[in-house]
Amino acid sequence: MTSFEILLSLLAAILAAAISALLIQATRPLLLRVALAKPNARSSHRTPTPQGAGIAVVMATLLAGGIVIVLAGSADLTVPLTVFAAGLFIAVVGFADDVRPLPVVPRLLLQAAAVAAVVFAAPGELRIVPACPVLLERALLLIAGLWFVNLVNFMDGLDLMTAAEAVPVAVAVALLGSLGHIPAATTIVAAALCGALLGFVPFNRPVAKIFLGDVGSLPIGLLLGWCLLQLALHQQFAAALLLPLYYLADATVTLLRRMARREAFWAAHRSHFYQRATDNGFSVWRVVGSVFALNVVLALLAFASVVLNSAFADIALLLAGALAVALLLRRFARPRAAKPA
Repeated sequence: MTSFEILLSLLAAILAAAISALLIQATRPLLLRVALAKPNARSSHRTPTPQGAGIAVVMATLLAGGIVIVLAGSADLTVPLTVFAAGLFIAVVGFADDVRPLPVVPRLLLQAAAVAAVVFAAPGELRIVPACPVLLERALLLIAGLWFVNLVNFMDGLDLMTAAEAVPVAVAVALLGSLGHIPAATTIVAAALCGALLGFVPFNRPVAKIFLGDVGSLPIGLLLGWCLLQLALHQQFAAALLLPLYYLADATVTLLRRMARREAFWAAHRSHFYQRATDNGFSVWRVVGSVFALNVVLALLAFASVVLNSAFADIALLLAGALAVALLLRRFARPRAAKPA
């Protein structure tokens, strides 16, 4: 990436942050009337709080990212346009679910359509495992993408949690893009998403004044998933796995535990490790701070994977990342020791 393209990425982040903050400020009074999330037994908040700030975050990301991609003079806008269209589509699905919960099967089918558009928009010559038939690889990526979109939604259950996860991932992707490991359009979108989330942070810090809602968490998951897919397709699979490893572990282990207990795993619950942490005496700031710090460590491991460019190093770094994640999950799962009187 040239210095001009790096400046464009910075511009995308700054522009998205400004648009996001302004749109949240402008739409919050309306959302207070039409999209109020009332606390229930599974909630982490105690007072009715408006949701739907994701509208601002997603629009800021797409507007800032689109403007800067055009300024960058990209010759082929087919893939970014497809991703943007899929992002808008899944945001509409999320908004409909925020207003009136959709049945599980139609909701998953609509989400799958958006994920499929992103997965099959990738050039056919870009492969993760060249020996695998292309249709089989794309089908597996579709399943993985659908899970990733939903797990980002599942993990959006605590003030600042999505920002604590997505900001380090987006920054890492943008920096790796600045080193030429992924296309410029992906780099710009990652920078714009980072900026949009930073514009959202002042409104979502504990105690939150507004939530993302499904209208935000679903497209954020889709855009992050696309960025990680670009890393994997450009032969940086270990980095693509390391960056979201905390989210993958928390959501997947929780799902498997609920399935093993024959619980209705598709229903809302409070059994994610980060939720159990707050029940075990950890403050919201302590939880999101720990997740953010872990994600910085995972980002550093991802960079080491790219720099070392060795299969042996990738295995060692993935094991190190898995150990770091396991230690935090174990910490969250145990009641916090009471201070001596």
